[in-house]
Amino acid sequence: MTSIINVLETQPSSRYDELDPAQEGNKNTTFADLIIDGKSLYQMLKRHDLVPALGWGTEENQKQMIQYFLLKEPHEYLYYRYPILVCPWCGDEECGYISVKVDREEDVVIWKDFMLEHKNQPLNIGPFYFVWENYEKVIQGTLVMGEQ
Repeated sequence: MTSIINVLETQPSSRYDELDPAQEGNKNTTFADLIIDGKSLYQMLKRHDLVPALGWGTEENQKQMIQYFLLKEPHEYLYYRYPILVCPWCGDEECGYISVKVDREEDVVIWKDFMLEHKNQPLNIGPFYFVWENYEKVIQGTLVMGEQ
């Protein structure tokens, strides 16, 4: 087990800031950004033009993502890998996504083996270790954080 524990927080964020001309005529998805030790996971992986899967979309979809990240059920075909960043237009995995392996060892949740799925390419990020109690509260708090 590691002695390094990361701090997970979320904050509402969007693909474009208010002065960015790229948001004109382009979907400016608002979502729950995952902040790890003060750094935005979205910003760390922004070059892939995907957004965090939590905090936006239909309420049903948001609840499903929360179930996944709280390890209440395995993904239908990824098992204990979950789509953590998805298409900013529709959230559909067929458009490409970044997945993460999520494990729990006692009271610690581990995010590891980040993968750019449509290219089957490992990403050099993580692993991250979170205390379960904090992690659970943060993940549950993403419901309806972004747009509906």
